Amino acid sequence: MNALYLAFAYLRYNWARSLVMVLVAALILFVPIATQILLSTSERTLTARAEATPLILGSRGSKLDLTMAALYFSDDAPEPVTMRDVETIWDSGLAIPVPLHTAFTSGGYRIVGTTLDYFDFRALEIADGRGLAVLGEAVIGANVAAALGKGPGDTLVSSPQNLFDLDGVYPLEMPIVGVLAPTNTADDDAILVDIKTAWVIQGIGHGHEDVVMASEVAAGLDVTANAAVVEYQRITPENIDSFHFHGAQDGYPATAVIVLPFDTRAGTILRGRYLDPDGLTQLFEPETVVQGLVDRIFRIKTLLDLVTAIIAFAALAAIGLAVFLGYRLRAGEIATAVKLGARKGMVLRLLAAETITLLFLSSCLALAATALLARNAESWVGWLLALGT
Repeated sequence: MNALYLAFAYLRYNWARSLVMVLVAALILFVPIATQILLSTSERTLTARAEATPLILGSRGSKLDLTMAALYFSDDAPEPVTMRDVETIWDSGLAIPVPLHTAFTSGGYRIVGTTLDYFDFRALEIADGRGLAVLGEAVIGANVAAALGKGPGDTLVSSPQNLFDLDGVYPLEMPIVGVLAPTNTADDDAILVDIKTAWVIQGIGHGHEDVVMASEVAAGLDVTANAAVVEYQRITPENIDSFHFHGAQDGYPATAVIVLPFDTRAGTILRGRYLDPDGLTQLFEPETVVQGLVDRIFRIKTLLDLVTAIIAFAALAAIGLAVFLGYRLRAGEIATAVKLGARKGMVLRLLAAETITLLFLSSCLALAATALLARNAESWVGWLLALGT
């Protein structure tokens, strides 16, 4: 007990040196554990969303681009399919198709045009406000609401695809009617609208007397468009009945389609109908695609573990050298203690107590950091994945 008291008193007196030693040792303990937690959480997060999605239908091409666009709403822009392909799935009587239109953004976040079936499929819950009910409305993810500081009653304006819109297709102002409960998935960073709203943004559907000029918005006026440069269109109770779509709906676009077969047999039958390599569309399991991607990414895990081990060994050697040099510098102090009657065993116990105290404090700090990381790993990894897409 006396050795521990003296050791603590010495460490407190040399607090700066002791603090550096504790922090360095804590980092050595924390980094390998943190690496394993983040890697395992990343792998689980990446694969969980794919495992929960039975099948994806899209244009023939890169399966990875389709998967990233359909599951994580990335910037990948695969060739669209048409609503005719969606109707084909419906008519088969084997599955429920959930179309996704992800071509536009607002405030840096992806606008996802879909149907109400998507909310049921992903088990999305409204934390504030209500769900979609009218053309032009938007429900935003938790991260979108936090980042933009918006909620029910506010509005968003879709970002134009081109600086000069020669076709008369204007960005759309969308009233926010709801905010989703956090899910730690890509849905937290999405702006969900009805797929018909996405078609309005694309210019397939439009109304009349619904264009708002920038100068007149500033003046508090709401007038129709003229030859001036316009800002955006707005869907209101007064003009919603005038909104209409041109052409047959069978030809309207969708980025991809999530296909929900009624059972395993139905899924197998559907996949068999899309095996033709010369076909324009493909139907596949996203879990296989994502697992292949994860396997390639995590091949570096062994190398990373080796690098971490080398760094940890070097850091431990540096700490051991620092402790040894500290003991050498205290040679006169130790000799004085021996002359005063302290036995060599007592001196060794005192030095051991100092080392054990340092390691104990470092372990406590490392465990606290590990607990904090483990508790927030899913949300932090989800945030990092959102940045990556």
